[in-house]
Amino acid sequence: MRKVLLLLVLILGMTMILGAGGNKEAEEGPVTLVFWTHEDPNRTEIENRYIEEFQAENPDITIQRVTNSSSKIIELVLTAFAANQGPDIFNLSIEDEYAYIANRRVAPVDPKAAGYGSLKELEAAYLPGVLDPVKVDGKIYGLPLELTNWCIYVNKNVFRDAGLDPERDYPKTWEEMADVSEKLVLRDGDIITRRGFDFRYPYYLVGMVPMVEQLGGKLISDDGKTAIVGEDAWIAFLDYMKDWGPNGRNLGSPTYKNARSLFNHNNNDVAMAHTGLYQQGRIKSDNPDFYNSGNWMVVPYPRFENAVEDVAAAYYGHYYMVNGQSSARKQQAAWKFISYMLSHGEEYLQKVNIIQPTKALMESDTFKNMPYSDVFMQDMERGHIVYYGENSAKIQELIKQAVESVMLSGVSSEKAYATLKAEVQELLDEE
Repeated sequence: MRKVLLLLVLILGMTMILGAGGNKEAEEGPVTLVFWTHEDPNRTEIENRYIEEFQAENPDITIQRVTNSSSKIIELVLTAFAANQGPDIFNLSIEDEYAYIANRRVAPVDPKAAGYGSLKELEAAYLPGVLDPVKVDGKIYGLPLELTNWCIYVNKNVFRDAGLDPERDYPKTWEEMADVSEKLVLRDGDIITRRGFDFRYPYYLVGMVPMVEQLGGKLISDDGKTAIVGEDAWIAFLDYMKDWGPNGRNLGSPTYKNARSLFNHNNNDVAMAHTGLYQQGRIKSDNPDFYNSGNWMVVPYPRFENAVEDVAAAYYGHYYMVNGQSSARKQQAAWKFISYMLSHGEEYLQKVNIIQPTKALMESDTFKNMPYSDVFMQDMERGHIVYYGENSAKIQELIKQAVESVMLSGVSSEKAYATLKAEVQELLDEE
């Protein structure tokens, strides 16, 4: 809560007070760009090479690449911008990043510096709609490092150990997800030692809001005026999560280590994880024997048996953005460097398994030949972009509080729903 309040108060204030601030660059001479991004060993390997190549071609530009965990970097970028010390280049998921556009803290893309003849030419290089989240008043404020959706990864070994056939018994519905997980789970008393599945608890907008939408609910009404629409759908979802948690069927909990981070190691501690195409690159890096074994597969995002909408997990983009307080020379150099990195879309896909949503990449044999790329594309067609807005990070925090209150604190779904609706509505009314 505190970090979001900082974003709404400090960043807005800094926009007006420090609009003319930032370091002044000489008109000529060397330029140093500070580049913050989230940790990913596979990305680090290729991006360090890109930096070396770019610096060799542009000896007057130096890139300082700094990494932090995907959760930590959100807070670090926020704090840095509030202190008027933001990096020249950064990337976050759009739901955490959009406020920097809304509060005019980032610079629009310079198409010529990025190697395009015009803004229209730049847009034409990408799939329709993928630049919409960063487009405001005819200007584009970011270029996508990746467009990501999540499906369900299945460890066939764990299924077989529980006497299940992974090809036949993998869950197609959320009801089956709970029942199958009950057959897969192992416990030491009340402590789970092997989970069938567990949710990506920090990412409620991506992984859980679509469950509500399947039941006919919405996060925000179509006219943008009403929050947490569809009482029955929200309460049914909260009931499901309550039943999933330690005070229900005890199948998982936000207190356990993220299932995605355990999946690669094939240690018989998790059977299924909710994650993206990029996970394949991490499996290959962390556990090549498991990657090559054929003992894992990817299946679609489940739906409720009584679903009224066929909705898959939301997809989201990580967009490279440039600090609006950096000098004009730095901004040009930054877009030139970003464009150089993004010119390697097929290598990003092959080495890191992330999708840069250009038309060229999506039409390439490299993409079409990726394992289970068809599952991800079919789920993306069933999904939609994650909710993003000035208050999206705060809304995600409020959903987190609602879910955890029913799972861990014994709060009724009706009370959690009422609190969530009131608090999100208050945010909407303040906009």
